[in-house]
Amino acid sequence: MSARPLSIYLGPAAARRIADRGWRGSDVSLLLGASGGPKWLILGQLDRLLFGRFLLQDRSEALQALGSSIGSWRHACLAQSDPVAALDRFEDIYVNWDYSERPDTREISAASMAMLAYIFGDRGTEELISHPLLHSYVLTARGRGLNSSGHRAGLALGMGSAAIANSLHRDLLTTQFQRVLFTSEGAPPLPLEDFNSVQVPLQKDTVARALHASGSIPFLLAGERDIPRAPPGHYWDGGIIDYHFDLSPLAEQPLILYPHFRHDLTMGWFDKFLPWRRQRSPAADNLILLCPSKAFIASLPDGKIPDRSDFTRMPPQERLRYWHTCIDRSRELADDFQRQLDHADPLADTHLLGNT
Repeated sequence: MSARPLSIYLGPAAARRIADRGWRGSDVSLLLGASGGPKWLILGQLDRLLFGRFLLQDRSEALQALGSSIGSWRHACLAQSDPVAALDRFEDIYVNWDYSERPDTREISAASMAMLAYIFGDRGTEELISHPLLHSYVLTARGRGLNSSGHRAGLALGMGSAAIANSLHRDLLTTQFQRVLFTSEGAPPLPLEDFNSVQVPLQKDTVARALHASGSIPFLLAGERDIPRAPPGHYWDGGIIDYHFDLSPLAEQPLILYPHFRHDLTMGWFDKFLPWRRQRSPAADNLILLCPSKAFIASLPDGKIPDRSDFTRMPPQERLRYWHTCIDRSRELADDFQRQLDHADPLADTHLLGNT
């Protein structure tokens, strides 16, 4: 059998459930969306299948969607009355935005807010806040001490301190950042108790600001300061704390679906530089992890999926050609998952987590 474009990893409990009941979107209780910037483009067609046909059909209980950075933006599309059309708008403006040769934080943040306005249109923020079948959780990291500084030098010192603290122990990052989740109407508390976590209800005037904050990488974007009805301070990219997530607090979820860019997980952004923190086989009994296979990635231009480095290592037209090729190829992931849904054996050619 030739290598599949899509790798499917299942925790033992998830595998048992799917073996007994087949693939049912209504069985998924929690959807995860990771940070990753342009990496999301490789999931574009899979998202259209999941958001348009799989997850919200035949549901009697609301789906919880927990996202940081670009993951929260993808989930904002799911919260629209027509998720596929929202994804189309998102992909179009994200790929084709014309930045200056050397954009500063102000320009990139203005572009981000314009993109959100385009994605939402006239009714999108209300649809996200009050969606009857989707509870949205937008992850942000509220800076503490120098990490709430409005000055670049102070922020640099704060981020350096955060990197050192995190290298000693992840729990020490709590001294530098607080996790703040902005949530839609009726969203129940999630069992995320570390990082002094708090939940803040979204309102129409805070949806775009929360999403902008969730994707605001320090020094690249401006972040958001003093979001109304939230703890005072400066809000940054949720991936600082929850880059690929710590799954252990979510163990009681019936079934977690995680469309991701890779098969291993790195909890926080600073952990990218600490190889021993990478979870090469996530220990999550209830997890479905969908990601591009190694063979699929190797077959792409440059042997990789889109990422933020493309802005600096490629001229704009070359980057556009490369991104559009990857977007076109992303259909292979969606087609492969559809074949899995249609297969007589729901566990055919899947991988059991712990044996990857």
